[in-house]
Amino acid sequence: MSAVATAVWGRVEQQDFRSRVRGTLLGLALGDALGAPVAALDLAAIRAEHGAEGITDLAPAHGRRGAVTAATQLTLFTVDGLIRAQVRRDTGAWHPPTDLHRAYLRWAATQRDWGPDERRKDDGWLAREEWLYVRRDPPRACLIGFGDDVMGTVEAPKNPGERSVAATVRSAPFGLLVGWEPGLVAQLAVECAAQTHGHPTGYLAAGAFAVIVHALARGDSLDGAVQRALAQFAARPGHEPVTEGLQRALGAVRQGMPSPSRVEELAGDGDAAGVLSAAVYCSLVGEDIRHGLCLAVNQGGDSGGAGALTGALLGALHGETALPPGWLAEVEGRPTLLSLADDFAMEMTQGAALHGPGGSAPGWLARYPRG
Repeated sequence: MSAVATAVWGRVEQQDFRSRVRGTLLGLALGDALGAPVAALDLAAIRAEHGAEGITDLAPAHGRRGAVTAATQLTLFTVDGLIRAQVRRDTGAWHPPTDLHRAYLRWAATQRDWGPDERRKDDGWLAREEWLYVRRDPPRACLIGFGDDVMGTVEAPKNPGERSVAATVRSAPFGLLVGWEPGLVAQLAVECAAQTHGHPTGYLAAGAFAVIVHALARGDSLDGAVQRALAQFAARPGHEPVTEGLQRALGAVRQGMPSPSRVEELAGDGDAAGVLSAAVYCSLVGEDIRHGLCLAVNQGGDSGGAGALTGALLGALHGETALPPGWLAEVEGRPTLLSLADDFAMEMTQGAALHGPGGSAPGWLARYPRG
């Protein structure tokens, strides 16, 4: 797998890109945190607990307001793995799916260890963040998929019947590889999703989501981004649930005022294709990011998954400054999210100055070891 030539980055372009990277990661975390308190509730129960309008503000989950779940944890390790893959590229030993698999195994260690293990010298800085060593409803498919060192592939996937949305959510960062062609972004997301979600719906939804984020990060409209995903996946075996879900989302925009029932109808039985469809719809019809997120989580399906996908889409589209500042102030792990987002943006735009023929920055290789 190889990428296209890196774009020439001016200062304005770098700043715009960094804002979209921050927006994607922070938006995903906000949607995750907003949906976490109501993840196990149907709409009637949400309204009984939070009022007639449902949940409209961050609420306590896992012992605090703004708590994120395993969805955000895994997304952070996707970013870490992508940076490490770029750093390893200089060595010639470059296979991004393997580098991502190693990153996800580092996440798996956070789910079973008490805290960071200083003896693991190649862990890098993210795996030493103590706040990540908590279980926040990790999906069973991810625990099984990363429960040993064997890497699932599209040809021999882990959990071949798994269609849920967890692999799709963690795939947002693949879309931020703006110097790559969409087909390569799609393929990497698909290959990495198959490490835990082996049903075509599970891994193709991840690829379609990454392509949508990719187009948004390049400045496309949301409608145009969805059209790119449809074109990219129209010929892939097993694409129908994903592409038909995206088409239903586009069509639903013209069917009157948004409502929880319409979101639930699009989400269907809650597989990755349905939750992605619901998130695209909420992103298209939301009056602003707050409204879009509230629409995504106030329904009886996978509130957290729909919220996280919607937040990532709107964050990639509008950048970090459009996100609700009051929520950002409370979201768990914001310093880590910002550090990782800025490191990713710097690696993608100035990687040659950090590690290359002209020399390497020791501090960077300590944060993102080549091992």
